[in-house]
Amino acid sequence: MPTDAQTLPPRYESCERIGRGGMGDIFLAHDGQLGRKVAVKVLAERFASDLSVRERFKREALTAARLSGHPHIVTIFDVGEWNDRPFIVMEYLAGGTLGERIRKDTARPSQAFDWLEGAAEALDAAHREGIVHRDVKPANLIFDARGELNVVDFGIARVLDQTTVGMTLPGTILGTSGYLSPEQANGAEATAASDIYGLGVVAFELLTGSRPFERASATAEAAAHIHEPVPSAAERGDLPEEVDGVFDRALAKDPAERHTSASELVQDLRTAMEAGEQMTRMIALPATAATATAPTVPPAYERSRRSWMLPALVGLLLLGGGGVAAAVLTGGDDPPPVETRVVTKRVRSVVTETARGQVSVQTETRTVATTVEEPAEEPPPPSPPPATPPPDGGAVSVGRAISMTDQATSHLRQGNYTAALPLVQQALPALSGTYSSSNRYEAYANYNYGASLLGLGRCDEAIPYLERSEALQGQRSEITRDKKAAKDCAKGKDD
Repeated sequence: MPTDAQTLPPRYESCERIGRGGMGDIFLAHDGQLGRKVAVKVLAERFASDLSVRERFKREALTAARLSGHPHIVTIFDVGEWNDRPFIVMEYLAGGTLGERIRKDTARPSQAFDWLEGAAEALDAAHREGIVHRDVKPANLIFDARGELNVVDFGIARVLDQTTVGMTLPGTILGTSGYLSPEQANGAEATAASDIYGLGVVAFELLTGSRPFERASATAEAAAHIHEPVPSAAERGDLPEEVDGVFDRALAKDPAERHTSASELVQDLRTAMEAGEQMTRMIALPATAATATAPTVPPAYERSRRSWMLPALVGLLLLGGGGVAAAVLTGGDDPPPVETRVVTKRVRSVVTETARGQVSVQTETRTVATTVEEPAEEPPPPSPPPATPPPDGGAVSVGRAISMTDQATSHLRQGNYTAALPLVQQALPALSGTYSSSNRYEAYANYNYGASLLGLGRCDEAIPYLERSEALQGQRSEITRDKKAAKDCAKGKDD
């Protein structure tokens, strides 16, 4: 049996075994030619004589190398063979695994979302290349020395083309039981939706401290993925109830019902968390009276179908020019609400959700509700005119438009609609007609345009941009939510 020093070519010095993977050993070595530390994965000796396993290992190397260069995917430096054992040389990530971190301490939600976004970007990039990871779990999410998260070990990944048929035997289960999708647990083919499910489990664990289907044995846990309903993350982790609807979708038994991308899952979770925080945030009301007509809503949906309602209400509360609309939504078995006008002086208001799922607005002093005939103290000012696209002289390049769209997204996340709007006004003309599966910025710019207008109370103008974004990239929860908020807002103004 060769020693560790004989396992790799002489170029790789001071070899030290630091781990074992499913198919091989992992060494820390010094690259004598380039003068840097590297991690080297070597096919386990027990598999080296098996030609089919060696083929899989070589395919792993080629698959992983195709993804090198992404900021959240480990970089492959070299692929070769020494003493009849194939090896892969990759960058050494010194920051430890996500699994090690969460065993030591619970992550703050803001930190958890940063990590999840990095993993999501990596998985989406792999999926665009037709590559499925198959084993998304904390042990395969590793930090570099700067604390940046990287997805590693596409070791059981499979290129989604006909050339791979037969590489994995039907019914073979590849993956880790705690993060295994139902279809994988059943021995079926893994898809991009399987990776999204795995990331959903990781997110559940990050936010609650435990896996959703944690059991005493791996077999029982795999069976729970297939048969058990998704537990409430809100009850386990003291989280907003809105996150449960997101996890219901991310961990759906049917792959077709899950999010269409890993990034969409993370964004939906972030939105749900922010909506829950907004429901208890103190909102300062101006001195000018506010008027709103309370819309009729159906009985409260189950948690997986009503997560849009609370963020939509918060959006309506934050809209308007001279005042803030305060609407009371009722549901359940209560009779349909009558139209009311709520007049509020300079006070502070808290938006809360009752035990029955009803939403109410309470003030620190008093709110006087009258019939619809009661005139408002002061009518809201008219909406500002539609934004005019920049003239030809103000045109920007596609690259600059992409950068401006990213800046607008950052402003929107901070609620700064005024700063976001002029950026997308300039960016959108340059991005028109550029949409493709590898460049979605035309869709993003349309969404940002609509969201900015909605945030500024220009509800009618927002709708076509939101619809255009949806037509380009397909249905997304944030678009559906904002379209409804815009239409409800526009209807309220018409009434």
